[in-house]
Amino acid sequence: MVKVGVNRFGHIGCLVNRAAFSSASGKVEIVAINDPFIDLNYMVYMFQYDSTHGKFNGAVKAENGKFLINGKPVTIFQERDPANIKWDDAGIEYVVESFGVLITMEKAGVHLKGGAKRDIISIPLADAPMFVMGVNHEKCDNSLKSVSDASCTTNCLAPLAKVIHDNLALWKGS
Repeated sequence: MVKVGVNRFGHIGCLVNRAAFSSASGKVEIVAINDPFIDLNYMVYMFQYDSTHGKFNGAVKAENGKFLINGKPVTIFQERDPANIKWDDAGIEYVVESFGVLITMEKAGVHLKGGAKRDIISIPLADAPMFVMGVNHEKCDNSLKSVSDASCTTNCLAPLAKVIHDNLALWKGS
């Protein structure tokens, strides 16, 4: 089981949590969330009642400063400076960086300094390897410590563009 931390519980961070807790595979465990801007009780509300994806089909509550999802405790950090997050205290292996302000590998690397072994960044970085499922994900290898999963727009467009390119040829887009 891979232990994951999420930096920022906005739309992307919340969806990462929903995906992990809704998956039957049990391969990913969310063990910590950092968000200095959202109160724990509001995190519970956001997670339970998503305006786009509907109500979470499970038990969610705040208890003793922890976020309990289906009875599993999730540690909450509220650090404004990502360099102060002690991911290793929570046993984190991977961090999903979904804040959108750490825009270089050097800046996103603070999670590695905080104890995470790997960093997945939810925005495109000019200096990070970028992977999109269904397009080039097979090129991702274990030697990479930080990767970008591109942008929401890229993840919507790239798979379609790949199908067009593979079957009809696509030379450029504008």
